[in-house]
Amino acid sequence: MTPSRSTRLPAQAAPAAPPPAGGGAVATPAGPSPLAQDIEAYVRARAPLLWLVTWEEDRVLRDLEAVAARLGRPCRVWTETQGLRTAGQAEHTEDRRVREPAAVLGRALRDEGAGLFVLVDFHPYVEQPPIRRLLRDLAHALVTTQRTVVLVSPRLALPLELQKEVTVVDVPLPSYAELDRHLDAIRGHLEAAGGVVRLDRRDRDELVRSAQGMTLAELEQTLALAVVKSGAVDRQVIPLVLQEKEQIVRKSTVLEHVRWDRGLEALGGLDQLKAFLRARREAFGEEARAFGLPAPRGICLIGVQGCGKSLAAKAVACYYRLPLIRFDVGRVFAGVVGRSEENVRAALRLAESLAPCVLWIDELEKSLAGAHSSSASDAGTTARVISTILTWLQERQGPGVYVVATANDITRLPPELLRKGRFDEIFFVDLPEGGEREEILAIHLARRERPPEDFDLPAVARATDGFSGAELEEVVIAGLYEAFAGRRPLETADLLAAAAQTVPLSATLAEHVLAIRAWAEGRARRASTPRRAGGGAAAGAAPVAGAG
Repeated sequence: MTPSRSTRLPAQAAPAAPPPAGGGAVATPAGPSPLAQDIEAYVRARAPLLWLVTWEEDRVLRDLEAVAARLGRPCRVWTETQGLRTAGQAEHTEDRRVREPAAVLGRALRDEGAGLFVLVDFHPYVEQPPIRRLLRDLAHALVTTQRTVVLVSPRLALPLELQKEVTVVDVPLPSYAELDRHLDAIRGHLEAAGGVVRLDRRDRDELVRSAQGMTLAELEQTLALAVVKSGAVDRQVIPLVLQEKEQIVRKSTVLEHVRWDRGLEALGGLDQLKAFLRARREAFGEEARAFGLPAPRGICLIGVQGCGKSLAAKAVACYYRLPLIRFDVGRVFAGVVGRSEENVRAALRLAESLAPCVLWIDELEKSLAGAHSSSASDAGTTARVISTILTWLQERQGPGVYVVATANDITRLPPELLRKGRFDEIFFVDLPEGGEREEILAIHLARRERPPEDFDLPAVARATDGFSGAELEEVVIAGLYEAFAGRRPLETADLLAAAAQTVPLSATLAEHVLAIRAWAEGRARRASTPRRAGGGAAAGAAPVAGAG
């Protein structure tokens, strides 16, 4: 028997694919792809059962047919709709009748001679007891033959009985090099379809990097769409590629693409955090790797509610010019045992495939709470999900995914999450001081087209001691409501009246705020430099951003 293995293989070189417009086929580079080479090695080693986990069915089928041709063996492909057919030959009536899952497995067991039996989208049947038993029988019988059964599916559904019988291969999406070569391969077809390709080296590099996370077919379709819309493939195709990548994220139930167009200028205060981010802006490129720097891993923002942590996460993505992907950990939990772990692994793989990007994990403590009671409450599912996330945070490699995690209640976070190595730095975000409150008020007034210089902001800042960034924004909004009701321009008096009517969270939950500050002392780096040492609810506080 062949022991179960989970293998991460490099994506293949640009394969043949239907042209985006016009007839013909895209030329393939000479020699087998890395994926095909590994599949051929497994087949030669007489691995009886292979499971290729991939969305790119056509791409993998071409490789399997190429492997069978090099080995001089027939390649039979089964689908539920077409039955069993031999690749490269016309379909036969008798083969089309082999549509039942048990029938095709029986055919593979009884067949004589060498060959590949490729079962496409077979995962719904694997959990059925008769099919499960037939696959085990095949694993025992085929190990002494030159026949191999290959399952091709976008989802791995491996029951316990088959875990030692099946070799699992995770086929990644095309890398930068594969996308770059494929762009060359389809260029002629784009021009034959009436399009003009105008890309200098810099534009081409940005296009290929933007396309990471797409399949080869998705890239072709996007470029063909650009030809239809504008008649050219030039720099203007990059926003179109990013729009198509949003579709990829939208199909996920766990990840969400967040649009945001304001950078660090949208943040009030946070001078230490801003300096930290600026110092690492150029550290994502190959020049930094050559200098000996590791890729930036991310930051964790901990602090008082409403002090701008979420806004900071959005601003980081805009400042670094990277797409922002929100990871809703709560959505990974499903009713089927084992499905939650699969969901989180799939979400993390998708985030890696979309790299470079910023992965935003908001309110982390709510998502990861309950780890210690997990074995009693949910058969250990929460603990396993947390373990998967923590391992990924620690072991991920490369400059692809920059993580920004935010949390309000640090007491609910597992201690191992805060260990060095999972984040570049942990920042504590506190309530804003006087000067920072002026800056935050000015940002919100300017955003609503009210010149900040028309208001006595020092007076408003003094009246809002202990207010968070979110509460300062509400002061501006409440003042606007009053001014609108009186059909007059907004005045400083409106802001002062709104401040007087507001009880800040620092007063309502004073003990909680003090507890967070006590925890952060010596455990986290301040997001801003304290500028005073006494007075008011914000004593010792650090400047923060606007609402978040």
